[in-house]
Amino acid sequence: MTVDEPDQPAPEEPAPDDSDGSQESDGTPRRRHTTLLVAAAIFVLAGVVYGVDLFAAQGKVARDVTVLGVHIGGLDPARAESRLAHELGALASAPVTVEAGDVTTDIVPVDAGLDFDWPATVATAQAQSLNPVTRVLTWVRERPIPPEQAVDEDTFNATVTQLTEDVNRAPREGGIEFRGPEPEPIYPEEGQELNVVQARQSLLSGWYSGATLTLPVTVAPVSVTRTAVDAAMDKIALPAVAEELVIEGADGATARLARDQVGEVLTFEPDGQGGLDHEFDEEAAREILVPQLAETERGPRDATVVLGNLGPYVVRDEAGREIDWDETLDGFADLMLETAGRTRDAVYEEIPAEFTTADADGLGIDEVVAEFTTGGFTANSGHNIRRAAQQVNGAVVKPGETFSLNGHTGPRGLAQGYIRSGVIYEGRPDEAIGGGVSQFATTLYNAGYFAGMEDVEHQEHSYYISRYPAGREATVWEGAIDVKFRNPYPTGVLIESFGDGANVTVRLWGTKTVDVESINGGRWNQTEPQRLTLPAGPNCAPSSGAPGFTTSDTRVIRNAATGAEISRQTRTVVYEPQPIVVCR
Repeated sequence: MTVDEPDQPAPEEPAPDDSDGSQESDGTPRRRHTTLLVAAAIFVLAGVVYGVDLFAAQGKVARDVTVLGVHIGGLDPARAESRLAHELGALASAPVTVEAGDVTTDIVPVDAGLDFDWPATVATAQAQSLNPVTRVLTWVRERPIPPEQAVDEDTFNATVTQLTEDVNRAPREGGIEFRGPEPEPIYPEEGQELNVVQARQSLLSGWYSGATLTLPVTVAPVSVTRTAVDAAMDKIALPAVAEELVIEGADGATARLARDQVGEVLTFEPDGQGGLDHEFDEEAAREILVPQLAETERGPRDATVVLGNLGPYVVRDEAGREIDWDETLDGFADLMLETAGRTRDAVYEEIPAEFTTADADGLGIDEVVAEFTTGGFTANSGHNIRRAAQQVNGAVVKPGETFSLNGHTGPRGLAQGYIRSGVIYEGRPDEAIGGGVSQFATTLYNAGYFAGMEDVEHQEHSYYISRYPAGREATVWEGAIDVKFRNPYPTGVLIESFGDGANVTVRLWGTKTVDVESINGGRWNQTEPQRLTLPAGPNCAPSSGAPGFTTSDTRVIRNAATGAEISRQTRTVVYEPQPIVVCR
């Protein structure tokens, strides 16, 4: 028996061998291959285009560049510079309005040191991007760049400095000023200060924009308000000038603080709370008023003793008077705000004399207590001697006081009536203004010597002068050598001094209580003079010379009533030899 096998599918025939690798009709591998080929071709083409674009752009402005709205992309540098200069060059000469705080002004950029630098701008614009995407975008966009600038630093700095001066101002506080008799309100004004750093940057970055430039400022505030100024005007300033101030003094004299002088005594200051404080300056008012009534015041006159035909007599003291300005101007601030009746009487007070008639009577100047006379001077010396006597005559030396010849006469120059005459200078005869006054000094010294005055200061001549007592004489030199004596007695001394063409006398009046004796000790240690030969001329005074020597003087003071010795003092003096001077 035969068994049948199940049906089997027919075996597939092998596909023919395809040498190009193509697949059956669904085509999937073949399309992928084609896409790769196309992509490769595109990539190659893009690279070629990229390279061509880079090559074509060499040396030109980047394709998408604009400067202040002017397109220069793709241009060669020369054309780009030309276009920029043509389209934008006028901006450098066009006025630019600048505002800073409340100051508005115009500047011309080129005059302010600001201008365009087109070559530098174009050089910046030539920068090419290598990014392919960026390069593709340059075909569809615009890329603005700022212009490069040429800045003249010196001119620009000067412009900024001038702007600073124009803008800056200190704050002005409110107040009141006086112009003549009329007050004027000064309303407050804030200060301002230019921020220089930011202002420079704003000018550099914005001058070519064509818009108004606003520069930053710092504001300095004020404190006083306009309302406060108006209130001070109405309540203080206007009432103060409503009428002049009149002070009526003695003997019909008046002093006036006029309306146009109120500004010298009235001031206003901020009170820190928005208002104004005021002050009436009484001292300033006194400077105006006091001189006008000065003639109505007089100082006290001390009593003194003078010589008359019958001898010394007392001139009585006299009280003075002066205005008590504290009392006269009491309530000055309120007075200056009175709008009517601004008149006051000056209040005077009496000033008593310091040395009264009773004091002068008590000086006991009744008799001559000592006198001394010298002579033998030249005409010019006599003139100066009499002038010194005139100045000293009548001087009173009170108990305990010291008299100074230099202090009493003061300078002895041409202006004081002295002339040129002989002096001893550096041991030789010479001439000087005021020469000869040493003779008056010797005369005065001897009068004081015999009156028992206390010797405070005196100096003998460097060599002996025969008309003076040896060891009892004095020289004088303004500012250096003086004759001073002190009155040691409880009574006063009056100096009487006078002279004529031959002699000068000094007489002391007072109360005689002592007798004075002078004892000369003789001469010893004699020294011979030297011989000097000097060029003849006005600076050479010939002299026969004289020997030098040493001497002494002893002063003995005794009580005039009892004869008892009170004191005994010896002074030793060395005189240098007077040189023999020959003029050749």
